[in-house]
Amino acid sequence: MYLADSRSTGSRGTEAPAAPDTRPGRRPAAVPPTVLALGAVSLITDVSSEMVTAVLPLYVVVGLGLSPLGFGLLDGINNGVGVLVRLAGGHLADRGGRRHKAVAGLGYGLSALCKPLLLLAHTLPVLSSVLAVDRTGKGLRTAPRDAMISLATEPAQRGRAFGVHRAMDTTGALLGPLLAFAVLRATVDGYDAVFAVSGCVAVLGVLVLVLFVPRRVDASADGPADAVRRTPPPEPERPPALRDAIGLLRRPELRRLTVCAALLGMTTVSDSFLYLLLQRAGDLPAHLFPLLPLGTAAFFLLLAVPLGALADRLGRRRLFLAGHGVLLLGYGLVLSPWHGVPAVLAVLVLHGTFYAATDGVLAAATAAVVPARHQGAGQALVGTGQALARFACSLAFGAAWSLWGGRTALALTAAALAVSAAVAAFVLRGTAETPTPDEVPA
Repeated sequence: MYLADSRSTGSRGTEAPAAPDTRPGRRPAAVPPTVLALGAVSLITDVSSEMVTAVLPLYVVVGLGLSPLGFGLLDGINNGVGVLVRLAGGHLADRGGRRHKAVAGLGYGLSALCKPLLLLAHTLPVLSSVLAVDRTGKGLRTAPRDAMISLATEPAQRGRAFGVHRAMDTTGALLGPLLAFAVLRATVDGYDAVFAVSGCVAVLGVLVLVLFVPRRVDASADGPADAVRRTPPPEPERPPALRDAIGLLRRPELRRLTVCAALLGMTTVSDSFLYLLLQRAGDLPAHLFPLLPLGTAAFFLLLAVPLGALADRLGRRRLFLAGHGVLLLGYGLVLSPWHGVPAVLAVLVLHGTFYAATDGVLAAATAAVVPARHQGAGQALVGTGQALARFACSLAFGAAWSLWGGRTALALTAAALAVSAAVAAFVLRGTAETPTPDEVPA
């Protein structure tokens, strides 16, 4: 594996940082080594996280006997509590010479510490607290990680780079449920064994981050020194202040993207609820439940890179909206009279396609309209809006399921998604996808 050095230089101008490795006569690398190293960290970490995610719904609903509303609360925490620290994580990463790796490492470390604590979580308050700390770690690391990917990659290749990273991340999501399934089958106290193995894997991910990701990532982190010496020395810069991060929302392009990501997030049913609905519709045995995320992960893995490259050519916002159209088709299949294993597989195909068309594509679209020195804060703003919306959706869906049943709750969500997609298409129409000046408007 490539061990990147920590050379860095500042840049200030009207565009996002130039591509790493820009030697004359040499084509810039579409996927810099830093992106591959971060992809390896995400792969290992996702094995750990998805082991827990794969068994958590059954552990909570069957093992602990909680109601769908109680699970909705836990799932909301699992997806939304990180928003309380995501903005802080992005802002801290941008300050002090871009401490993206340090902040990301803190986030990965917190999540690793929480996995063994699940062995002690047998009540809703304790489980909620552990998940809250775990998601705090995720909230801290997500924006700095995506900022490092943006800063290390040529602007025109960011869709592909994020696609490669998400494909590696999804490989972990594919392996995690398989490992959880194997542990459940091989042990007596299956849930405790899953949590213990998950903790060991998470520690390995932190070690890979420390050893193989450069301390500082910028336009020269993966490129040769002679590509940098031709540029004049940068002027000293004032560290970004928190008001500068919030001021990014004055940029019309970023504001529209944030609003639309939040609007669509409010009508995106969490994976756990969707898998519970599929398990009931397909009448699948409980021990097969951890395998359901494999269908999503497999097609996410297959399509993340080609759809990321397609987004670079056709437009990232356009593909982001199309991905939500695919998700709406998946909801329709769940609600249709077609049941059984083939229907379950078809929904998982659409679910994986949705993630491949939206996850990394949204991060690439954000990077295109955020200055280089505010990449962490910009990624955090959009991610925070989306995460808050999904937190609200989890709570509302859990309550609707408890009151009216799962199918009625999904039908209402599907109708709301159709309306949200139409509104988002109107808001984003005609917007440009170009790098923005490295200044925050007053």
